[in-house]
Amino acid sequence: MIRYALACDHNHPFEAWFGSSSDYDDQAARGLVECPFCASRAVSKQIMAPAVAGTKKSAPAPDLGKMQAMMMEAAREVRSHVEQNFDYVGDAFAREARDIHEGRSEHREIYGEATPAEVKKLKEDGVPCSPLPPAPVDPSKAN
Repeated sequence: MIRYALACDHNHPFEAWFGSSSDYDDQAARGLVECPFCASRAVSKQIMAPAVAGTKKSAPAPDLGKMQAMMMEAAREVRSHVEQNFDYVGDAFAREARDIHEGRSEHREIYGEATPAEVKKLKEDGVPCSPLPPAPVDPSKAN
């Protein structure tokens, strides 16, 4: 596994793990790497210090399966909280978020659908929004 320091064209820094450098190159070329803050797919690698093996005993390797399970559970909890406590506004999200931000609508927590272009425009205009973690995959429908 390789950990990359990445940033989008809006200078949002984040990290991502890939099986190999060619995995990153392939996914980036296909537009599959996106910023978790603004959903921009204009992502590039950042300068990183290499992990250099020393003479001291290193900590045991992290259990990636356990870490992934913890992250998936956290994402499920976030999504569940939003679905239970926020108003779903469908594809009117960008308009509703802007109206609330500009005081034309009563403040309330909302979620819905927006295109990458709409999200980019909201971010440029200072309207706070974040992507919702994806819905969990139904195990009976997984490969």
